Amino acid sequence: MAIDTNETGTLIGSDKVEGTAVYGADSNKIGSIERVMIDKASGKVSYAVLGFGGFLGLGNDHYPLPWQSLKYDTRLGGYVTGVTEKQLRGAPKYGNDNEWNWGDLTRTRAVNDYYGVPIV
Repeated sequence: MAIDTNETGTLIGSDKVEGTAVYGADSNKIGSIERVMIDKASGKVSYAVLGFGGFLGLGNDHYPLPWQSLKYDTRLGGYVTGVTEKQLRGAPKYGNDNEWNWGDLTRTRAVNDYYGVPIV
């Protein structure tokens, strides 16, 4: 079986991550990854932005998830997070790309606190 050039061993291209399903603690699909946010200095992925709600991708809200709160599950073919859809509804979110200030440490801290993940 040939390995896709965007996916080798333990590495994966960002274009393959975007669109990947995200499942809650109950293994039900809660959305999909819209983009990943990479720390400029370290090069490490800090957040995945989950698209959730709306209809057929329209009107989605955007939920920043700390990258370390996601684990890839080969059985499901997607990422699993420790929250359910119900818990996600109370999580920090934004409605469109212009509403989130990624440089605001207060917002970053709120996201990480909500998911119980320390800021790295």
